[in-house]
Amino acid sequence: MSESVTEHSVAVARLTWPEAGARAAAGVILAVPVGATEQHGPHLPLSTDTDIAVALCARLARSRPDVLVAPAIPYGSSGEHAGFAGTLSIGQAALELLVVELCRSATDTFDRIVLVSGHGGNLEPLRKAQELLRTESRDVRVYMPRYPGDPHAGRSETSMQLALGPAAVRTELAVAGNTRPLAEILPQLRAGGVRAVSVNGVLGDPSGANAEEGIALLEQLTTDLHDQIRLWWPVTSPKGLLS
Repeated sequence: MSESVTEHSVAVARLTWPEAGARAAAGVILAVPVGATEQHGPHLPLSTDTDIAVALCARLARSRPDVLVAPAIPYGSSGEHAGFAGTLSIGQAALELLVVELCRSATDTFDRIVLVSGHGGNLEPLRKAQELLRTESRDVRVYMPRYPGDPHAGRSETSMQLALGPAAVRTELAVAGNTRPLAEILPQLRAGGVRAVSVNGVLGDPSGANAEEGIALLEQLTTDLHDQIRLWWPVTSPKGLLS
């Protein structure tokens, strides 16, 4: 079943400004999904990384009533996927600037912000943005999910997309790409991008992917995100919130 953030109670974009102000006054955390629009092989949609980031934020909001979810950032630093049709990358510098300005604006209302990224290539600009924002005394954190399996468009991502939106997965087109360990292909990958190491854009093998495995992975990542949020921002006052 497709998962999105549409509930009036958790999606900040569906609130009025007085409602947003009231929620902020109660001490909410603003979760910002940061994704990408990039190729994920011939079988997965370009939105895969964004879909996963949105799902994690939505699940976090269901597990902690003090979380609001912002509209997703659907563009990231995806230059390594250049050469594959449909990839839309804004690069590291632009992503860093976008996140810095967004969080500066957001912290006019919300005291705590977590950036939940679904794309590994976003990590460096998000960390740089976090470092700058924290020097400005803005409480901004970055969460990058880690999961076992293939590096890109393999069994793990395919399973999660099957759990989130099976209609978007072209299962009949799911075939293996370059299955060599990432460490072996990393120099060539850095020099020439994914196109240099995989004709179909897959790094791994999606064979055997299934929705049940995807659900388990999403639950594992949601638990990890929830635990990390508890470490960053423990609940210290009885407001009916989960600790």
